[in-house]
Amino acid sequence: MRKKIPGTHLEVENIFCIGRNYSEHIKELKNAVPTEPVVFIKPTSSIIYSGDKLALPSQSARVDHEVEIVVALAKGGKNLSEAQAIESIAGIGVGVDFTARDLQDKAKEKGLPWSVCKGFDGFAAISSFVKAPKDAEALRNLHFTLEVNGEQRQVGNSADMLNSIPALICYLSTVYTLSPGDLIFTGTPQGVAPLKKGDHILSKLEDWTELKIEVV
Repeated sequence: MRKKIPGTHLEVENIFCIGRNYSEHIKELKNAVPTEPVVFIKPTSSIIYSGDKLALPSQSARVDHEVEIVVALAKGGKNLSEAQAIESIAGIGVGVDFTARDLQDKAKEKGLPWSVCKGFDGFAAISSFVKAPKDAEALRNLHFTLEVNGEQRQVGNSADMLNSIPALICYLSTVYTLSPGDLIFTGTPQGVAPLKKGDHILSKLEDWTELKIEVV
């Protein structure tokens, strides 16, 4: 069954994710600052929605939360300009890129891909999407947060992105032919931390939309 993008008429096509897009998050994981966007892809089977439950996979001893602004595309294309990139946005929401950190660390040590640590069922949680600002400056000032059991753990603003939302869409369009229904997870700020059974996650984008997930 095709996954829906809440708040739009679209179904999920591809899920593009951006790593290392906030300098403080890069520091906390002791990674090198990239010279261009770091891109990985999640399967559509990883999508869950607000009100759903995340089942921690038995293969991992540490699953971290990574709150992110998520962009849904209404239009596709190749080699888009910034104006075309902004026009292509169908909506904007908040999401959580869950990561099996222990599996990721092992993969990185061996120089292997991150596909498994990022792709378990439920590892791409998304809120309902709302209409996005249609100018570059407004897209560079979006506030978002994540709480676990009422304790704030992550606070971010798109102003701190190394690569802005329009720039990410432009970059992706130079590599891939983008499609309506593509989702872009735009990177996480500092404060990632492990989860445990029974945790309740609340993520918000401005006062526009929110995402609630229970960990089981």
